[in-house]
Amino acid sequence: MTATVVLADDEAIIRLDLKEILIEAGYQVVGEAGNGEDALALIEAHQPNLALLDVKMPKMTGLEIAAKVAGGSTAVVLLTAFSQREMIDEARNADVAAYLVKPFRRNELLPALANVLQRVAEDRAFAVEVGELGLAAEDKLETRRIVDQAKALLEDHGMSEADSFSFIQRQAMATRQRMRDVADQVLSGTLRP
Repeated sequence: MTATVVLADDEAIIRLDLKEILIEAGYQVVGEAGNGEDALALIEAHQPNLALLDVKMPKMTGLEIAAKVAGGSTAVVLLTAFSQREMIDEARNADVAAYLVKPFRRNELLPALANVLQRVAEDRAFAVEVGELGLAAEDKLETRRIVDQAKALLEDHGMSEADSFSFIQRQAMATRQRMRDVADQVLSGTLRP
């Protein structure tokens, strides 16, 4: 599946650079905006996988947009020339998936976006499983902790983060077990890829 992206920055040259990098990397840019209001309208219209937003834009900031789309299907990545502590805290509170400081480099941007998409996919798969099981909040956190530990162990044995999660998820589906149970088996050494 090709990931879809909305770009928003009040500097046209930055949008152009971002678009070129993303298209070359296989992303589908479904919209571009030079201000926050237009960016929000594009996100609402297209429901992209990612929104790359400048923090400071006319009409609405990237942080304001992030707060409005929080909990939806679009992961927000903020781009800014500022690395102020309070702005990072605001970004965290607005449910921002990543925060990149300009000037960005292709070799930093693309891995960061891939990481965001991987986390979003894992969070959705995890949410479906725990939602189906009707787990309490503390059980959800404990399940996530155990799955993360099992992923880390598999990564130590040479699997990528994506492959380790996929292995646990496939095993759970194939054996009709919870991901937590499969993760426990990985941690105990009774299950290996």
